[in-house]
Amino acid sequence: MPVSRAFSAVLAASLLAACGGRAPAPKPSPPAVKTALAHEGTLAPSETLAGIVAPFQNVAIQSSLTEPADAVNVKEGDRVTRGEVLAVLDTADLVAQLQSDLAQANSDAANTTHTQYQGTLNITQGNQGAVSDVASVRQAQQTLAKDALDLRRYQQLAANGYIAEQQVAQQTALVRNDQQAVRQAQAALVSAQAAVEANGTLGAGGNGSGLQASSVQQAQAAEQVALAQAQQVRTSIVKATIVSPIDGVVVNRNLNVGEYPGTRQIFTLQQTRPLYAVLRGSGAQIARIATGAKTSVISSDLGNSVRTGTVAGVLNQINPGSTDFVVKVLVPNDDDKLRPGMAIQGKIALPPIRGVQIPETAFTDDSHDSVMVVSDDGTVSTARVSEVSDDGKNAVVAGLAAGTRVISDGQTSVGDGEKVAVR
Repeated sequence: MPVSRAFSAVLAASLLAACGGRAPAPKPSPPAVKTALAHEGTLAPSETLAGIVAPFQNVAIQSSLTEPADAVNVKEGDRVTRGEVLAVLDTADLVAQLQSDLAQANSDAANTTHTQYQGTLNITQGNQGAVSDVASVRQAQQTLAKDALDLRRYQQLAANGYIAEQQVAQQTALVRNDQQAVRQAQAALVSAQAAVEANGTLGAGGNGSGLQASSVQQAQAAEQVALAQAQQVRTSIVKATIVSPIDGVVVNRNLNVGEYPGTRQIFTLQQTRPLYAVLRGSGAQIARIATGAKTSVISSDLGNSVRTGTVAGVLNQINPGSTDFVVKVLVPNDDDKLRPGMAIQGKIALPPIRGVQIPETAFTDDSHDSVMVVSDDGTVSTARVSEVSDDGKNAVVAGLAAGTRVISDGQTSVGDGEKVAVR
């Protein structure tokens, strides 16, 4: 062994002996953590609510007719189309009633015509009578005037002794009779004029005024009543054929051939194309949900299949005093696989939000009010934040500046003041 190498070995042994016989332990390295930089960005958040499937509409069918069923064409579970005949009620009694009402209407129409002719005749006769009575009054007045003139002449002759007083008395009686005849003729004329005024006028179709026109109008009204009754029976006959008002499914049938409908519900139909997803949530959950928002409806009963629907409306509290709200989502169901009553979840798209973003996993606990940040020298500290919204992967927070480095796993085992190595 060369002298230099031997000396080095002796020197090394002496140094080891001087140090207690061992080398100093190396300083431990800081733990490595995964981090992310907070940055400005836009999130497309969503809200997930649970609920059930409900039909687009339920239709309960009843009948106001008291006729038995002649035919029932559907059973429970059948799919029906709008206008399809569900059942037919017996109409024999209704048809007989219709014929009776039509016959009465024809009779009333004939009576209207008769009344029209009779009224025209009465008016014509009344007018002619009034004209005749006017002539009678004039004739009586002329006779009275002539006899009165003769009376005055007789009175002068009797005063001079040319005729007897008896002749004057006879002429006086004749004048009094003439006066009575004038009064009678005038009374007859007044009566005739009153009849003319009462009869009034009568035009085609019963137009006019007075007694004769009102008689025609009364007959016309009776005819219209009979026609209205006939139309009502026609309507009942139409109602005897019970048709579906919607495209849907028969979920309840409560009528058999020969049975009377009574007041009960005889059919229940459900429209299931499309359907409603009825979702429930609290005030905070529904606060930012808007009508028309796109919604992913997930059905666990159908192997977590997903359908895209649209929010049709956000309804107020279900019961007064409660904090539960309803979101109705219109969902297509052309394949009829979704059925009312199935449990579903709806993921509703909320309006986009812009702000400082961090990973959703950066929060230190479920309250989402703090994160761990790393300074430039690798020192860890806790920062207080408030979550504005999230999309399941990232969150927009307030209280954190863009460019801040945060620990991606907020529940990692590091604490304030520790040094870490950034990955």
